[in-house]
Amino acid sequence: MPIPGTPSRAELVDHLKRTRIAGEVATPRENNLLHYRKLANGDRHYWLGLELGDRWRDEQDVLAVMAERVGVNDDPEHRYGQDTIDPELTIDALERLAGRLRKAAEGRQRVLLATGHPGGLLDVHRATAVALRAAGCEIVVIPEELQTDEGYVMQFADVAVLEHGATLWHTHSGEPMRQILTALEREGRPLPDLVVADHGWAGYAARHGVDSVGYADCNDPALFLAEAEGTLQVAVPLDDHVRSPRHYDPMTAYLLDAAGLAADPATSADRGVPAA
Repeated sequence: MPIPGTPSRAELVDHLKRTRIAGEVATPRENNLLHYRKLANGDRHYWLGLELGDRWRDEQDVLAVMAERVGVNDDPEHRYGQDTIDPELTIDALERLAGRLRKAAEGRQRVLLATGHPGGLLDVHRATAVALRAAGCEIVVIPEELQTDEGYVMQFADVAVLEHGATLWHTHSGEPMRQILTALEREGRPLPDLVVADHGWAGYAARHGVDSVGYADCNDPALFLAEAEGTLQVAVPLDDHVRSPRHYDPMTAYLLDAAGLAADPATSADRGVPAA
């Protein structure tokens, strides 16, 4: 059955599991462990814009953090097959994120929203931007004519994205966020008080000293390590690209309600979301 309006915590747990945003997710165990190993071996593609130095050279330490903060299987001998995200940890993190959004709204802060996963999370960020603007926040408008080796740094529906070949681009890179923050400083404009993002967009902002919160999948450990170290304020564990982006609407409604922000009336969360 559809979930009308804002779900309860129990309803959201059930929804996250049914849609595989959390619970038994689609990302296989072997992919998770491969990414943990590559991060530990110093492959900066997996650092998501952060500077991790030599602090996470043991992939078992990475696994331990991911078990604690995401809910993946903590057995190092479990090397193939199913892995998990604990939906209770997802909602705990959403509630921490809601607290930071509430602070932003109360202070009418400058907020920058960005995504490296537009196919899944663009509308989550868009609805958040709408709610924050309604609460009196300034949604940062990014400088024009920015680009990286991957494409152009653009802004659609108040969300910064990477555009390449007339399409929105999936990227783990922190370079787009570096371009934005560098350009703001060059123009003499203030940096955001808060960045709400994912992937390298969130990682680089945190590395640059900007308050940053982000969403991350169970095969992208860097943001969770940064949260454990206190560099990133909140990392929300979820599968960041499930079958339909509409499946994220109940989660977004729950987040905005917990933050005391008005839900965007245009979201499908208010109309109901079909069961998986």
